[in-house]
Amino acid sequence: MRLQGKVAIVTGAGSGIGQGIAERLGCAGAKVIVDYVGSAGGARQTERVIEQSGGAGEIVQADITRVGDVRALVDEAWTRFGSADILVNNAGVEKKAYFWDVTEADYDLMMSVNLRGPFFLTHPFVQPLRAAGKPGRIVNINSVHEDMAFPGFATYCASKGGLRMLMRDLTVDLARWASP
Repeated sequence: MRLQGKVAIVTGAGSGIGQGIAERLGCAGAKVIVDYVGSAGGARQTERVIEQSGGAGEIVQADITRVGDVRALVDEAWTRFGSADILVNNAGVEKKAYFWDVTEADYDLMMSVNLRGPFFLTHPFVQPLRAAGKPGRIVNINSVHEDMAFPGFATYCASKGGLRMLMRDLTVDLARWASP
C-alpha cells in the first residue's frame, strides 16, 4: 500500500490503459478520481475493482476539452479526499486521415483531447499544490508517435509531440516546487 494517503486523478479511466492505471493506483492504496466521458459502465467497473481491493474511488464525468469540467475534476478530488497528489493525463483520441483529408473538426478534436486537455487540467492541478507547498506528480501517457512518423496520423503525431514538449517545459517551470 505504498500510495496510502495519496489521491490520484486519472483521465480516461473508464476503459483501456486509463482503467488499468486507475485500478493499479487504487490497489496500491491511492484514492482515485475515476474520470470518464461517455458511458459510465466502464467507470463503475473501475471503481468496483478499486473498492474490492480496499481502496476508495470516486467517479466523475468530465470532458477534458472543457475548462470548466477539468476545474471541477480537480475540485472534486480536493472536496472528496482533501488533496490531489497525482495526475495521470491518459485520455486520448486518434483518427486516421491523411494530411490532405484532415478536417478542421478532427484536427480540433485531437488537439483538444491530446494536448489542450492535459495543459488546462495540469493548470488547476498545480495551483492548489503550489499554494499548499505540497509536491505532486504528473504523468502524461504519450505515444512513440511523439517522435516517430505514423502514416495517416499527422494530427495525432503533432498532438503527441506537443504533449512531449509541454511536459519538458513544465519540468523546468515546476522544478523549483519539486520535493528534494
